[in-house]
Amino acid sequence: MKVINAEVVVLGAGPGGYSAAFRAADLGKQVVLIERFATLGGVCLNIGCIPSKALLHAVKVMDEAKQLAAHGLEFIDLKVNLDKLCAYKDGIVKKLTCGLKSLARQRKVEVISGQAKFIAPNRIQVNGDIVVEFVSAIIAAGSSSTKLPFLPQDSRIIDSTDALQLKNVPAEMLIIGGGVIGLEMATVCRALGSKVTIVEMMGQLIPGMDADMVKPLQQYVTKQDERILLNTKVTQAIARADGIYVTFTGSVQEERRFDGVLVAVGRVPNGKLIGAENAAVVVDESGFIRVDKNFQTNVKNIFAIGDIIGTPMLAHKASYEGRMVAEIIAGHEHVVTSFPYIPAVAYTDPEIAQVGMSENELTKNNVAYRKGVFPWMANGRSLSLGRNEGITKLLFDVKTQQLLGGSIVGPNAGELIAEVALALQMKATAHDLAHTIHPHPSLSETIMMAAEVFLGTATDVKSHE
Repeated sequence: MKVINAEVVVLGAGPGGYSAAFRAADLGKQVVLIERFATLGGVCLNIGCIPSKALLHAVKVMDEAKQLAAHGLEFIDLKVNLDKLCAYKDGIVKKLTCGLKSLARQRKVEVISGQAKFIAPNRIQVNGDIVVEFVSAIIAAGSSSTKLPFLPQDSRIIDSTDALQLKNVPAEMLIIGGGVIGLEMATVCRALGSKVTIVEMMGQLIPGMDADMVKPLQQYVTKQDERILLNTKVTQAIARADGIYVTFTGSVQEERRFDGVLVAVGRVPNGKLIGAENAAVVVDESGFIRVDKNFQTNVKNIFAIGDIIGTPMLAHKASYEGRMVAEIIAGHEHVVTSFPYIPAVAYTDPEIAQVGMSENELTKNNVAYRKGVFPWMANGRSLSLGRNEGITKLLFDVKTQQLLGGSIVGPNAGELIAEVALALQMKATAHDLAHTIHPHPSLSETIMMAAEVFLGTATDVKSHE
């Protein structure tokens, strides 16, 4: 049995894990990084965020090319080569994973590949033949796709990881789950030629998001021939030679045949897969590990970050936590807050982005607020893109006029939301945003104009709702 000693061991090399390992190494710690995949980057880089965004970019270009026909630009015989598209996606992933490998080597972070489990509060075993003895550990073991136990084992029933392989394009595709992952994959499948049906058990797509921000997306995708079934559940699926026969109950009660089924009903934390009990780390029934404000578990020398400590399960949240916990272990003083300003983005078409408090949350917590809403149909840049469905909504405290939260739906919403996040972090008011000169014509103007609507000073639209 090979024994390796480490000051800090990090379990999981996703965005949170490698950020923690690299920051700890920069602070002078001797670090071992353990990853179950053969490459660094975790689910996000290898089989999640990055490859899906590469495909979303490709299909966005396809959609825009088709839409431009209405404006006099016609592209004849636009074809999809799945092998080349897949190679393009894989090339991006390879470039990034190789970059992480190089950064680990430069920092003298020792990387071990394999399945790992705790065997004591200061030991982790990897692949049964390596033991890492550590002073401090950071658990960044992430999450896995949720499985539906009643679905049969069949190659035509896949999850988002399988869908990214682009082995084929089903003519009729059912996507179970109307959350972010399901909607992003629906965008890809539709653009590649599938007739898509989305089934969601709740009353709206992306449950939890303010309904007025989801509505433009739902209207847009419905125009693209996607069928959306809300308040509906899948209760049975039967695999037959000619397809998967699915039974719906709820608002829609019927049986339909599909050529493929993609399951996107969320993710579950991997807390029960790492032998945490052998280190006396408490894991709840759902697989989450509870931590204090300094990311410390109930075991003094073991910390946890990312998906495994709770929602939101977002890569940028994990990266931030990874850097923070590395600095805490190194002795830095930190005033750690509850991180209310974490942007969430659905990279659908149109994109939806939100940060800070939503209207749903403000209403639930009895917070007095008013909103400024700017419709993109009054924005020159949006109209020049051939799009008018967008909305920018900002929420302000009634008394102080301080920004409380914001949501954007429309092309590039995921980029625009960063300004709102910074404004929240800087405790900006409606006057701060309204008096910040934005470039014209631009989509970013809609943030300034939403603040003007709130103040009653807007000139491009009627100021009052």
